[in-house]
Formats: sequence, structure tokens, C-alpha cells
Amino acid sequence: MSNEASGFPQGSSQNPPEAPYTPPSSTPSGLTSNVAAGLAYITIIPAIIFLLVAPYNRDPLVRFHSFQSIFLTVAAFVIQIVSIFVLHFIPFIGSLLGLLIWLGIVVLWIVALVQAFQGKFWKIPVIGDFAAQQAGSTGV
Repeated sequence: MSNEASGFPQGSSQNPPEAPYTPPSSTPSGLTSNVAAGLAYITIIPAIIFLLVAPYNRDPLVRFHSFQSIFLTVAAFVIQIVSIFVLHFIPFIGSLLGLLIWLGIVVLWIVALVQAFQGKFWKIPVIGDFAAQQAGSTGV
């Protein structure tokens, strides 16, 4: 690329200024906090592991999302069991409501997953407050 195309006058030997790269903080295992927080939503197993293993169990972001993932999984399980028994007695509309409930849970899960990978403390309504309380998060 010529100097002229980069915005510097012709004949100038000056290179364009570069912003210094600062890598995100990582643990000895190589996982950054936001990656560990996002992985907590993949299944319930990483969430439990992150709550038991140092240094993740001391990281407020990872702790919050691990607890929120566990609470979301338990809430989804309970909601699905209750909706199976209750909505079973309502023909067609019950099936449609069950599908909408399931889609709502999946949307919450995807949004929480994306927010965790971005390193944000995003609270799921009701569940997020319990997760923050359990995690003892000050960033929430």
C-alpha cells in the first residue's frame, strides 16, 4: 500500500499509528472470563465445573453466568414438566402454547449465551436476581 493511499503525503516514510493491542485477561488454562462465562451456558456441566474449579470460582462474571445457567436449566425443566401435565388437557392450543414456551426458553438461553461471550452481566428476569445473589456479584 502506498503512503498516499494510507493518507500520508507522498515521500513520507511515516507509518500509520497503530493502537496498542491489549489482550483480554486469561487464566493459566487460557480461557478468558467471557469465554468461560459463555461456555457455562453450553450445558449444565461446565457451569458446575466453573463453580468448583479455581480460578473460575473466584471470577464474578463466570460465577454469575454459571449460577444463571444452572437456574435457567432448572427453571426450564420445571416449566416443561408442568406445561406437559397442564397443557396436555387442552387440545391443539395446549400444544401451541407448549411450543411458544419452549421457544421463549430457547431465546432466553441464546441471548444469555451471547451476552456472556461479550462479557456482560445480563440478567434474565427473576432468575438473574437469584444468580447475582448466589454469585455475590458486585458488577451486576
